[in-house]
Amino acid sequence: MDRRILTLALLITVAPGMALSASVYKWTDENGITHFGDHQPTGKNAEKVSVRAGTAEASGQPRPSPQDRLSSLEEKKAEKQEKENKAAASEAQRKQRAKNCEAAKKNLDIIRTKSRIRIDEDGEQRYLTPEEIEQYKAKYEEAISEFCGPETPTEK
Repeated sequence: MDRRILTLALLITVAPGMALSASVYKWTDENGITHFGDHQPTGKNAEKVSVRAGTAEASGQPRPSPQDRLSSLEEKKAEKQEKENKAAASEAQRKQRAKNCEAAKKNLDIIRTKSRIRIDEDGEQRYLTPEEIEQYKAKYEEAISEFCGPETPTEK
């Protein structure tokens, strides 16, 4: 059993080296087309090509340093966080507009449906005059047009 394990371990360690040492051959056929292959063709002059392992740079430019890559990642992360913050602020503003719209509609409905409206001023209660009621109506209608209408570009 030890012999099997030893043989298996030997094969595992030798196999990658054998794969890396594989030869690549280059030759040109009678039509002038260049071919590459892992076997030398019979009856043709073939040149052995040196193959390097690793990744090739597609752009031909040097790879950025780790510090540059880290800086780039941090910038992207900061931009993403800023976008998320703007989106959250925009959502909070939209919700607040909806609440203000609803409150203005309720208040306008109360002003329109109630004939006598009592308010508390300086600890004393009194009824609103018809002129004051009209002022409140105008105030709530203005609030409705501000908060219930479409958002203006300056609010975004």
